[in-house]
Amino acid sequence: MELFTYLEEYDYEQVVFCQDKESGLKAIIAIHDTTLGPALGGTRMWTYDTEEDAIIDALRLSRGMTYKNAAAGLNLGGGKTVIIGDPKKDKNEAMFRAFGRYIQGLNGRYITAEDVGTTVQDMDTIYQETNFVTGISPAFGSSGNPSPATAFGVYRGMKAAVNEAFGSDSLEGKVVAVQGVGNVAYHLCRHLHEEGAQLVVTDINKEAVQRAVDDFGAKAVDPDDIYDVECDIYAPCALGATVNDDTISRLSAKVIAGSANNQLAESRHGEALYEKGIVYAPDYVINAGGVINVADELYGYNRERAMNRIEKIYDNIAKVFEISRRDSIPTNVAADRMAEERINGLNKSRSTFLQNEHHIISRR
Repeated sequence: MELFTYLEEYDYEQVVFCQDKESGLKAIIAIHDTTLGPALGGTRMWTYDTEEDAIIDALRLSRGMTYKNAAAGLNLGGGKTVIIGDPKKDKNEAMFRAFGRYIQGLNGRYITAEDVGTTVQDMDTIYQETNFVTGISPAFGSSGNPSPATAFGVYRGMKAAVNEAFGSDSLEGKVVAVQGVGNVAYHLCRHLHEEGAQLVVTDINKEAVQRAVDDFGAKAVDPDDIYDVECDIYAPCALGATVNDDTISRLSAKVIAGSANNQLAESRHGEALYEKGIVYAPDYVINAGGVINVADELYGYNRERAMNRIEKIYDNIAKVFEISRRDSIPTNVAADRMAEERINGLNKSRSTFLQNEHHIISRR
């Protein structure tokens, strides 16, 4: 891998390799951009096939966090960590404490949180070595389980998408096909049910499906049949890449809005949705409730303040649609443009400030 070539292409700031022989720690911290503030992004623990795969994943995920945090209106940049190892077998206290010391050594340039393969308990261990960690136990002043916050943000973003497609943001009577009814989607279904939406759900977990049927009167279908449901809204809330060449032709929905990451198999599928007139709420904008929630911990967690900010995901999604119309571009491209405009605007402001400072000093 030509690492510096890759870093230059996507303008990464820093990559830190962390190793602790005694505990088995092998971690990669990728800091993509700190224009808006310190880089915030979770720690993922995974059994990568190669070290290069781990590096690429850290880089890809950290760049995604730059866009996510910028689009959410947070004063935070993008970063991510991957720890190479099996989260079911290789974890130990010494590993996460050693990792916490590496984070502390970055002196606030990077703030971590939980992600795939890590838990609140792991964050608590990291907290023993550094304050630059979020998503810790409520006993330490944390926000706790992020699923309800993420779900509320998706609900608000879905209403904005429905308003774009139908001219009203009411979900009453709308048929919503929900793919995956895990923790986030269950809370989303509750919001939709309370507003009078009709739910069709699927999941490989039969117990999760039955809970949605019992609690919300949802109709259950087999996993592969969810794409053929006659519905107003398709809500992908499980695996990524479910919007692809095969499924786009099968979807009857006018709106796609859900909590899953990387919903488009490829960027070109956003163009395909745009051409078909399907309103797509870009995933990293609509599912930002969780990161907004944990980011509030940096100010001393206040639930009311955090939920007020999450409620504004409605406005963020509406702005994406505005940019899409303004520039005649698909909404996934518009989301990137919204994030980039915010970052570039601040860079331009800083550049002007430095030029003025230089001019003043020169005159002296």
